[in-house]
Amino acid sequence: MIWMCLLTVLLAVVPPCEARSTAGQASPELKTIEANGLRFAYLEMGSGPLVLLLHGFPDTADTWRHTMAHLAAAGYRAVAPFTRGYDPTDIPDDGDYSVLALANDAIALIEALGASEAVVVGHDWGASTAYTAAVMRPDLVRKLVTVAIPPPRLIEPNLGLLWRAPHFVLFQFGSLSEWYVSRNDFAYVDYLYSYWSPNGQWTPEDTAAVKQGFAKEGRLAAALGYYRQLAADARNDLRQQLYRSEIAVPTLVFAGDADILDVSVYDRLGEAIKAPHRLHVVRGAGHFLHREAPDEFADKLIAFLGQPRFARVRNETRTSIWE
Repeated sequence: MIWMCLLTVLLAVVPPCEARSTAGQASPELKTIEANGLRFAYLEMGSGPLVLLLHGFPDTADTWRHTMAHLAAAGYRAVAPFTRGYDPTDIPDDGDYSVLALANDAIALIEALGASEAVVVGHDWGASTAYTAAVMRPDLVRKLVTVAIPPPRLIEPNLGLLWRAPHFVLFQFGSLSEWYVSRNDFAYVDYLYSYWSPNGQWTPEDTAAVKQGFAKEGRLAAALGYYRQLAADARNDLRQQLYRSEIAVPTLVFAGDADILDVSVYDRLGEAIKAPHRLHVVRGAGHFLHREAPDEFADKLIAFLGQPRFARVRNETRTSIWE
């Protein structure tokens, strides 16, 4: 269905490396792990209940560094994987970049990381992944947080969306698409940042890491493969039913009122989310609101998660309890 194509077109952009880091904070560790038949690279910081953070396009796990520092300080274990195909994670041999494959990756990562449950946070493609993972495994996804993308159930196709997101069409032309995106030192990446977040003060440093990743063999084709997979997904009625299913876990949705998607679409969240849910609109921010207003984003996120609580028991040891 076209609506899914248009939805994921709206997954367009996220800045790659951290532009607004907290001075003096520790850096996340880069690690690897096997999950769902692939070796994933991921960043990890802190200890406690697991929070899995999923990036979008064009981005890397580094987009979450500021958020990870806040989560670690609040008593959480923050893990941000480089999603399938993004350097240095494996490129899948079967070329499967469907939302279903991405959701299975997220589920497998939670289990491989040794957690019985997790909070899943997703931006852009990561948001679509997170919605589907929560539908598939509500027992495993304790809480859901999405950024800049509404639930698929709320998106309907129209020419206005396609007009505002022409890169969806651009990315369908194989090597021609790759040439266009990569020309002039990936200038199209810079364009996307400014287009989707017009008030963001983006610098060359914000796009350097993702450009370096895309310059490696096969990596840009993999990232664009997410979009090319949409046509096959659109013809699969069972997948469409899955993607548009109601969400049954507590959910926090972030939106920026300067994004190209009108925030009024979020007025209907109750049609898609049957569990308790909240919407937080970041004023003046666009698609990359977690980077444009990093402290506001982190504060609202942690307030929704709740601080991990430590209860004293009779023998004076401490037991971790969280909502």
